[in-house]
Amino acid sequence: MGTFKRGRIYWYEFRFRGVRIRESSYSPIRAVAERKEREHRRNLELGNAGLKRIESPLKVAQAITVLLEEKIPHWEPSTLENNGRSWKHLSPHFGKLLLDEVSARDISRYQLTRKKEGAGNRTINMEIELLRQVMIKHRRWQLISPDVRMLKEREDIGKALRPDEQVRLLDAAKKSVSQSLYPAILLSIHSGMRINELRHLRWHQVDLAKNEIVVGRSKTLAGEGRVIPLSATALICIKEWKARFPEAKLYHFVFPSERYRLYRDKDTLALTAEVYSHDPAKPMGAWKRSWISCQKRAQVSCRWHDLRHTFVSRMGENGVPDQTLMAITGHLSRKMLERYSHARMESKRAAVRTLDSTLEAEAVQQNESSMLIRPRYNREELYEKVWTMPVRIVAREYGVSDAAIAKACRRLQVPVPGRGYWAKRAANRSVKPRPPLLPKT
Repeated sequence: MGTFKRGRIYWYEFRFRGVRIRESSYSPIRAVAERKEREHRRNLELGNAGLKRIESPLKVAQAITVLLEEKIPHWEPSTLENNGRSWKHLSPHFGKLLLDEVSARDISRYQLTRKKEGAGNRTINMEIELLRQVMIKHRRWQLISPDVRMLKEREDIGKALRPDEQVRLLDAAKKSVSQSLYPAILLSIHSGMRINELRHLRWHQVDLAKNEIVVGRSKTLAGEGRVIPLSATALICIKEWKARFPEAKLYHFVFPSERYRLYRDKDTLALTAEVYSHDPAKPMGAWKRSWISCQKRAQVSCRWHDLRHTFVSRMGENGVPDQTLMAITGHLSRKMLERYSHARMESKRAAVRTLDSTLEAEAVQQNESSMLIRPRYNREELYEKVWTMPVRIVAREYGVSDAAIAKACRRLQVPVPGRGYWAKRAANRSVKPRPPLLPKT
């Protein structure tokens, strides 16, 4: 037992609780091998006694470096890149401090410094979040968390596109150099999928027989594996897109990487870009240049993520229940869902109009019984409402029952949706077109 030499490298050997331990020191120096043997034996003795080895104090720089290395197998490349940028900003302020030295005052001072540099609240919070993860791992965050306040972030950045903006954007996408831009934008508007979910979509996730898409890798656990039914418009578009790739395999990407080249027009002699090949084994990029050019051509200023906001808002206005909408979009809470649902001005006006019926009902007092007077209906307005939202919601706005609205429609000769109309719309199934409002006889 002890140290011995094999070739140029020293090994050590000892017994612990009847078990022979033999390890290489990976060093040609005997003193190093003896020290490793003592450290190894000491660690085993501490573990056998139920004691924990006291680690030497760590600096923030060392702790964050180790954390980023450990997260490489688990984080997306974009997440690693973002946290790498966060560490570059944190390093001058916290890099040389020990984890035990970081205080709530240091974090507040850092927040103030970054705000003076012009950084947004969301960016600063993401940087502090990296520091928080490191301190949680080393059991230090709970000591200062009561005194740390994260900056308030804006929740009104996203917007829903108007119908005319959607039309202009799709028309501009058809003229784009990128062949996949138009189907990607249309599918995003009709499915609410995130851009990375679209980029990594493969053909085995698209079921054209059942008219549905199964989302693969997603930003959230609730988003992975969710099933999204395809509307008739989206189904036609994706069938036409698939017809471009007759030899596509199930494992190929729906939106493959595109290769571009320049050619000179014979008539105008102008240089123009065109797609000359696709790589089905590689996903499309972020459509960055094509997306910017498309916005300029359509004169629409928005983010790609606003297409998801548009989808959620349209579904909400059509009376789709929150639980169904959360299942389609992959949201975990109603609070997050509300950030994506943007009420149109007409919906706001309809909500304010309910005050008229409420005040009218409160003003009526009868001696024999407290009965609400029959509200006055505008024929054109009632027609628009019963075809925009379910009758139960219309009845709630007027402060009457469903039967009262049905009687008013019959009396005013206003056509109403048939049985199952709103359920079919929620399931993206075809429904009968809305009949025109004919003159009253």
